[in-house]
Amino acid sequence: MNERLANLLQLSLGLDAAAFMPELLLCGGIVVLLLMRLMPRYDRDNLGWIALAIAGFACYQACSLWFEMPSLVGRSALDPDTKSTVLFGGMLVADSFSVFIKIFLLAFVTLVILLTLLTGIPDTEDSADFYVLIFGSTIGMSMMASANHLLMVFIAIEMTSLPSYALAGFLKGRRQSSEAALKYVVYGSGASGVMLYGISLLAGYCGTGYLPDILARLSTPGTLSEPVIALGVAFLLLGIGFKLAAVPFHFWCPDVFEGAAAEVGAFLSVASKGAALALLARIALGMGGLSNAVVDPAVWSKTVDYLVPVLAVFAIITTTFGNLAAYGQTNLKRLLAYSTIAHAGFMMMGLATMTRDGAGAVLFYLVVYLFMNLGAFAVVAFIRNLTGHEDITYLRGFVQRSPLLVIMLGVFLLSLLGLPPLAGFSAKFQIFAVVFDSARMFAEHGKPKLAWTMYVVLAAGGLNTVLALFYYVKVLKVMILEKTLEEVENRPVEAKPIPGIHAAYLSVLAAVILGLGIIWDPLARICYGTRDPNVVSAIDSFRAVPPVQTAPTAKVK
Repeated sequence: MNERLANLLQLSLGLDAAAFMPELLLCGGIVVLLLMRLMPRYDRDNLGWIALAIAGFACYQACSLWFEMPSLVGRSALDPDTKSTVLFGGMLVADSFSVFIKIFLLAFVTLVILLTLLTGIPDTEDSADFYVLIFGSTIGMSMMASANHLLMVFIAIEMTSLPSYALAGFLKGRRQSSEAALKYVVYGSGASGVMLYGISLLAGYCGTGYLPDILARLSTPGTLSEPVIALGVAFLLLGIGFKLAAVPFHFWCPDVFEGAAAEVGAFLSVASKGAALALLARIALGMGGLSNAVVDPAVWSKTVDYLVPVLAVFAIITTTFGNLAAYGQTNLKRLLAYSTIAHAGFMMMGLATMTRDGAGAVLFYLVVYLFMNLGAFAVVAFIRNLTGHEDITYLRGFVQRSPLLVIMLGVFLLSLLGLPPLAGFSAKFQIFAVVFDSARMFAEHGKPKLAWTMYVVLAAGGLNTVLALFYYVKVLKVMILEKTLEEVENRPVEAKPIPGIHAAYLSVLAAVILGLGIIWDPLARICYGTRDPNVVSAIDSFRAVPPVQTAPTAKVK
């Protein structure tokens, strides 16, 4: 019996490791980089190319997992007949949704590492440390998307946060960078402490930390009205809102983005948003008691009546505040930080619908947002290397110095605005479409309050798109229409061309944005889970997976 159990555990570990292979490769990459850091021969070399190869190979493995999902889902070493996708005793879950987020994160990290090699940040002396922090944070983000236990939720968020604190202050000798890192640490520590308290309340009340069991308990009518549960859920969502930079947990974002390098800002603005949205989607849809993330009136949970307005209100406030605060900014990184907050609100609008299509629209938005925001931060990094400035006031008439950079920045900013035929338009269009469809659906099934909530969200989304027009166009106006300082002083304007490889990097990102704006149906089918019927849907995998062992529930008195 013991031998059979040992064989089953060994087989289980092999299957779990296969599904966890991308993260294991990043862990191996961390060990390799640290060992090379100790070798005098490689101590002063730039190890970015090695990090790039490791990240690219991990992304390839994640893509392989995507196509192998039919053979992985439903295989359990301990019970081959159980349709289980849990890993490591139920701590993590392997489904196509988590694999989709892994591909998204690893592809983005590969592009960020390539950007750092082009810009020269970090320098050769600190390259190993920098990429170790990048890999460590990425592992945490990937685990956030696949967390299946409250303990793993906390560990994943901490694994994401701790390297991010160091990355924010990585520019040595800059007071602003050190100040940003210190603020990030203080705010992050407070958010982590509050979230841990909320986790302890939920685990104590439910008698288990297994996330599907807790979410099923929360979907029971009347549960959220209990003070202990309400407080625990609020504290847990506070920690997620901090990573998402949703208002009112956004206060760290502008200062950190302004003080950190543009490359770090790009990493935090996209990767942390993707991981936080993935975790929020799992928890919100699970609390709603929804099967396969599809709103079926026959199985509607009363929790949906509370979740839809709460998510909608936070989405509207986050988007509106981000757009209004961005208008008065002159520093490009700080402006993009508030833009990041606004786009987090747009993506929350999709989750507020509590539907499969809403989740699919968010996944599509994330992919498009990757290329838009990375491109904008890449232009800021290249401008910084050329001029030494990141403030708009120093970039008047910059189109005469480097027209290609201004054109590329215009493409990325107008896509962030949502101007057709760029990909940002198709992303926002899908968010608005699912909000409108959900409003009609709520109205048809006797939920007029939820229907009007969705109509308000739709109106707020359209209004905020107009508000965003002013500060995006303001940047282009300064760089194109205003006179340069040389022209005012009757001096010749100095041209500042960028290297060809830099131009190629930006051109590829711009081409992807244009392509996804014109031909976006293939990506939309993948995000909505309607591509290959033999492959598990990225959205259908939001289901609750039965645990290996479930502890009995116990109520705290």
